[in-house]
Formats: sequence, structure tokens, C-alpha cells
Amino acid sequence: MPRNLRNYRKTFKTPRRPFEKERLDAELKLCGEYGLRCKREVWRVNLQLAKIRKIARTLLTLDERNPKRIFEGAALLRRLHLYGILDEDKKKLDYVLSLKTSDFLKRRLQTLVYKRGIAQSIHHARVLIKQRHIRVGSQMVDVPSFLVRVQNTSHID
Repeated sequence: MPRNLRNYRKTFKTPRRPFEKERLDAELKLCGEYGLRCKREVWRVNLQLAKIRKIARTLLTLDERNPKRIFEGAALLRRLHLYGILDEDKKKLDYVLSLKTSDFLKRRLQTLVYKRGIAQSIHHARVLIKQRHIRVGSQMVDVPSFLVRVQNTSHID
């Protein structure tokens, strides 16, 4: 009997205060604006953002000439630029700390399908993706939360 060698980790973090009105309103607005299925999708993006910001904070505490800061900082900035989350002119660790949830949600496949005019609404975009009508390049994608790289943005059809 083979063992399961997969590492499972949490993909989202629930809020500390479940009934905070401002947060609830902000999450509901994001769900409506980006066509999210549930608030867990917002929490998942928030956890990704928190991890990235934590890495940036620890790298900023190191000296500027530290090889770890240079190597890992460049890798983090390159990854964020590759996915279009961070602009080319903002290639510094200080700008990583100012990222918002909407920066990640703008790069989702669902949002880009709607913005390119393939779907009539953000909800229609989600349906098209789930029904396997959308591909990125030559790869068929049926995950609405798929983060599209900058080089593949023009290949969505």
C-alpha cells in the first residue's frame, strides 16, 4: 500500500472577528465586483497576500547588500511582475507592502475573460470557464481563480 506523500496546508484563513461590519461590507463588495462564489475565495487571496507581504517585511529587515535579500527579493519581484500584480516601474520591496486584494483579483481568469469582452457579465465569465469554453494559449482551463501571466493575457480565447 503506497503512502500518501502529499503536503496539505491551509489555503484560507477565516477572520478573527466574524461579525465586523466594515469587513463584511468590503468582502461582499469584492464578491460582487469580481463575481466570487463565496467569501472563502476572498479569504484565500488575503492569505496569499499576507504570506507575500510577510516575506517582503522579513527581507526589508535585512541589510541591502545581504545576498539573501538580493536573491529572494529579486525572485519575489520577478514572480509578482510575471503575473502582472506588480507594475514594471514599481520593482521594489516597498511596493509589495502596498499591494491590495483587488490587485490579485484583477489577474484572475474570470475577471480577464469579462474585461476582454468574451462574456457579457462577470458571472457569465465564470460559467464559460467552468463549462470548459475558455483556453489560455493551447491549455484548456476550467478554474475561474487561475492567475493569468502577462504574456498569456492576449492568448485567452
